[in-house]
Amino acid sequence: MTTTLPSFPAADETPLATCIRLREIAPVVEVEFPGGVPAYLALTHNAVREILAGDNRTFLRDPRHWPALHDGSIPEDWPLRAIVQGGHLSTKDGDDHRRLRGLVGKAFTPARVQALEPRVRQIVEGLLDDVVAAGDGVDLVPAFTEALPMWVICELFGVPAEDRPRVREWTAALLAHTTPPEEAFATQNALQAYLHGLVEKKRAEPGNDLTTGLVQASDEGDRLTTHELVGVLWLMLVAGHETTVHLLGHAIVALSQHPDQLELARAEDRWDDVVEETLRYRHSVMMTSFRFTAREVTVAGVRIPEGRAVGVVYQASGLDPAEHGESADRFDITRERGARLGFGHGPRYCIGASLARLEGRLALASLYRRLPELTLTIDPDDIPYSPSFFTVGPLSLPVALGPVRP
Repeated sequence: MTTTLPSFPAADETPLATCIRLREIAPVVEVEFPGGVPAYLALTHNAVREILAGDNRTFLRDPRHWPALHDGSIPEDWPLRAIVQGGHLSTKDGDDHRRLRGLVGKAFTPARVQALEPRVRQIVEGLLDDVVAAGDGVDLVPAFTEALPMWVICELFGVPAEDRPRVREWTAALLAHTTPPEEAFATQNALQAYLHGLVEKKRAEPGNDLTTGLVQASDEGDRLTTHELVGVLWLMLVAGHETTVHLLGHAIVALSQHPDQLELARAEDRWDDVVEETLRYRHSVMMTSFRFTAREVTVAGVRIPEGRAVGVVYQASGLDPAEHGESADRFDITRERGARLGFGHGPRYCIGASLARLEGRLALASLYRRLPELTLTIDPDDIPYSPSFFTVGPLSLPVALGPVRP
């Protein structure tokens, strides 16, 4: 399949820079993804909100609704098939989506998340002990921003400590647009096989974790098949840690570049505001996996035919001056929140939003309490970022610790 559409991502700029440039053309723009695959990008706040509000009705997530994926137009070895065709919660629509979301949602009620706070604090402090022990030059990505969300979500779902590095490696490979097709499919198969094994282990040896709870719900006739259960685990383990990893990384970079905002956050304990502004300023989700038009639809004045793929670009919409004013490209924790889309909108609002907020608030507050003069030892322009247009964040953040406080 070959088109004459603008390429996404472009070879000579970041995905965000490409999206901001394309946003000058229209709120929704058709582009060519790797492999010559055409799809639309929603780039403004209003366009994104309109699409999210149409989930399960105008916009569907089941890949059966994308004819090009099945009629030979898109190559069988297209590496993004591993994400698009995954049988997980985010590819379900209507009653199936509501049923599965209802089961998973029981694990993320405000009360249950609040009950996790002491354990999350304990994990944060333990990781910071290791950061301090490592000393100047320690890289906060593997030591802290990756380790915390990975540890929390895996502990929540009963993934043994020795398996967690593999889950992290599989996630990074699946979400990278540079992963070769054969590696992408092999990674997906390996992760699926691991999750099937985890389900069988929890069935044979129940534990005090959410995977055990889901297995028991399935075995007790709660209309959850093993395939659905594995799909739920896939989404929770992948999306449940990857997005928070990059949220923390983006926040640390933004605070290092805006010391006045760091001082304000520290002086007034405004870490919740830091989390919310980071989600607007540099969302960890560059673009969601595709939605498919159930019928011809017009979004923000742009016509999209039936059966086309659309990606919602959170990063570009967060910097939309039409919604956030001329200072949209400035990090400001005092900004009025308004109708933020940081955790989505409509029927697919992020099910783990409260947990991500909790982790972000506790991690950043403790990091800058114990290391008040923490500084990056890498120029922000030289920070490497993940090669993905789904989730994007720093891959390395070497730091000098400065004075250490208890």
